[in-house]
Amino acid sequence: MRKLSALLLVAVLALLAAPAARAADNGDWSVFPASTGSAQRPYFYLSANPGTTLDDKVTVTNKTAAPLSFRLYGADAYNTERDGGFAVRTEKEQQTGVGAWAKPARNTVTVPARSSVTVPFTLAVPPDAEPGDHVGALVALDDRLAPGPAADGKVAVGIQQAVGARVYLRVGGPTVPALAVEHVTLAQHRPLVPGTGESRTDITYTLHNRGNVTLNPKVDLSATGLFGRTLLSRGLTKVPSELLPGQQVTLTEAWHGAPQLDWGDIKLTASAKGARGSATASFLALPWLAGGVLLAAALALVAQRIVRRRIVARS
Repeated sequence: MRKLSALLLVAVLALLAAPAARAADNGDWSVFPASTGSAQRPYFYLSANPGTTLDDKVTVTNKTAAPLSFRLYGADAYNTERDGGFAVRTEKEQQTGVGAWAKPARNTVTVPARSSVTVPFTLAVPPDAEPGDHVGALVALDDRLAPGPAADGKVAVGIQQAVGARVYLRVGGPTVPALAVEHVTLAQHRPLVPGTGESRTDITYTLHNRGNVTLNPKVDLSATGLFGRTLLSRGLTKVPSELLPGQQVTLTEAWHGAPQLDWGDIKLTASAKGARGSATASFLALPWLAGGVLLAAALALVAQRIVRRRIVARS
């Protein structure tokens, strides 16, 4: 069988959560808002009313010993499905917000070795733009296709890298923060025989920003058993640091040491500035062996009653 060789294009976007004094940087080049003063802006923080146009500049710095060529474009931001991380659309994806409104003066730029180039851009906010936060980035995409790893010579992977400076735009009008916890499901894992191993409950839920402003959510998890006993109470750490407007992410939290015999409720409470939401799910923790015994006993009881009724009916 002949080996199949293919070229896969992977866009790697480095949108770093850099400290306030640093730019988005991948080690070879960086992208950041141009600044005329000594203080450098970490990101673009802009505000405008519908129907207005903003003018600004973005700087691309080449840190290598050779010239680099880039394609410049605006991109919409979103939260990744896997962990809610900050990501932006690729150049070929459809842009509907900042990505469609931001237009660099040049679509391509070549930056000499160890130099910087500043490019003006306009951001035209449509008259019908919805109020609230619109988040995206100004992206510098490397024209080069770097070689990537191959799987036993069957697939060759080409990697294209990009770095983007985040754009936080607030369009004038009413702001409505709203946060919801949705679709809570439980998957229980218990040993066959009680006490012979650890039990675990995987709690899956969707965190949904239903408002029009960016939120920095916190999520608390609690569980109560029979008679209102507190079984669990803690804050969750695997939560996106910022949840963009309209975005929703599905997350899973493991509850190690969950009860093997109990009946109660699990509650998830999400909160952010001006917003709060919660959801609950009930659970019945019953060891498989005990559950099987109870089911067999119940079936036997039902069968016995059916037989008695038939005997009474015949007599």
